[in-house]
Amino acid sequence: MKFLFDFLPILLFFIAFKIPDDPQEGIMLATAVAIVVSIAQVAYNWFRHHKVEKMHLITMGLIVVLGGATLLLQDERFIKWKPTVVNWLFAVVFLGSQFFGKKNIIKRMMDEQVVLPEHVWGKLNFAWALFFFATGCANLYVAFNYATETWVNFKLFGILGLTILFVIGQAIYMSRYIEEDEEPEKVESGE
Repeated sequence: MKFLFDFLPILLFFIAFKIPDDPQEGIMLATAVAIVVSIAQVAYNWFRHHKVEKMHLITMGLIVVLGGATLLLQDERFIKWKPTVVNWLFAVVFLGSQFFGKKNIIKRMMDEQVVLPEHVWGKLNFAWALFFFATGCANLYVAFNYATETWVNFKLFGILGLTILFVIGQAIYMSRYIEEDEEPEKVESGE
């Protein structure tokens, strides 16, 4: 359910873009919808849970600023930068977590579910940083070398597809190193 909630602004952006026949009108409508949905998403989280995830705040801030510039200046280049900025921020945070704190981000997120050797956590974290950087670069390439409609499709299907493939690759890599619980199950005797 959380995935769908996080995915909602991208999905509604895509749907809104497809409504008008003109791609220029579509990108402006989609941008306005993304701004409204992102603000509503943050407001919902605040009123429902009395907290907001940093990712939602950062994403909302970027959508409001870059989307606002897109609408105000009628220039789609600003909104096309948003996925890259978000991905590059994630790359910096993941890479920075290698050097600051006791655990990198991947280990903080997963170490209660999975036991892995320490060097594997570092490799996984670095791989995610590299993935986010590469995804940001791919977004820029598609955004500024192809039609807006192609970029919108890439934003939804391409980035999502790349992420799914990357997660599958990470799972395969992790499966080689997953350590079993060392504590054997205790069998009660009938004594």
